[in-house]
Amino acid sequence: MGIESLVIMLLIGAVAGWLAGQIVSGYGFGLLGNIVVGIVGAFVAGLILPRIGLGLGGGILAAIIHATIGAVILLFLIKLVKRA
Repeated sequence: MGIESLVIMLLIGAVAGWLAGQIVSGYGFGLLGNIVVGIVGAFVAGLILPRIGLGLGGGILAAIIHATIGAVILLFLIKLVKRA
């Protein structure tokens, strides 16, 4: 993995984490937290979305949407755990 790939992955993670924080109200974790939530969300979406038959194609926009869906799922699960 080159430095360009790492920077793009971090940017996609940051955008996806920020979007997920906006969608799931009250769960923003700052810049580093949003990057982590976005990257972990992309991993979660990579596990879940293909199993249900949802494919978004390639490209940066599809990667952001994919990671955002996973990050929203992750934040929703965090919200449920904190509530219990």
